[in-house]
Amino acid sequence: MPLNDDTTHADQRALLVVDLQPDFMPGGPLACERGDEIVDAIGALINDSRFGRVVASQDWHPPGHISFAGSHAERAPFDTLELYGEPHTLWPDHCVRGTPGAALDPRVDWSRADLILRKGSDPRIDSYSVFRDNLGPDGQRPATGLAGWLRERGVREVYLCGLAREVCVLWSAEDAAAAGFDTFFLWPLTRPVTSASDVATRQRLGERGIHIVDAPDMAVLQDRQDSHKE
Repeated sequence: MPLNDDTTHADQRALLVVDLQPDFMPGGPLACERGDEIVDAIGALINDSRFGRVVASQDWHPPGHISFAGSHAERAPFDTLELYGEPHTLWPDHCVRGTPGAALDPRVDWSRADLILRKGSDPRIDSYSVFRDNLGPDGQRPATGLAGWLRERGVREVYLCGLAREVCVLWSAEDAAAAGFDTFFLWPLTRPVTSASDVATRQRLGERGIHIVDAPDMAVLQDRQDSHKE
């Protein structure tokens, strides 16, 4: 079904496109299941006038990043390592800054993006969420500044899509909700590293009061417009 023409409250809405990058696509070193299937739909949504702001994030790691399995002797991708007091998954080397795999997907016109947020640049700290880095050596999760940037522009609602569903999109949604934004997880426009994680992902979203949008036509936006009028 076509998208509803609801631009009344566009200035209060932001679309967050998380890590739509070649290294997360099929054939990449950290491929998400059928990640290529969501590219065209996200490209169209970026140009949807119901969103007053569009933010795209970009994993942007230095070589030898601490999250890479190759940075740890006798470790393999997807092994778990305790890091700063918490378990941490070790990933295949991916999205190394300046490489083609770290670029934003070239099939999408990114000219409407108001902000390109690069994350994971500190060699000592991973960064799943677009709002906060992972736990660092000081026991803190440093903020990226995105929450303040959105608030300054009057954004109240954030809608998330991209890769990977159970990692960066999930953590971003959780931090958005914790920061006080009305948060919507666009399930059909995300893909996981492994679909075995889907049940746990939906449970975590529900526990944090995050709206899971299953309808591909995004009709929920019309419902939001109606609630503003009440």
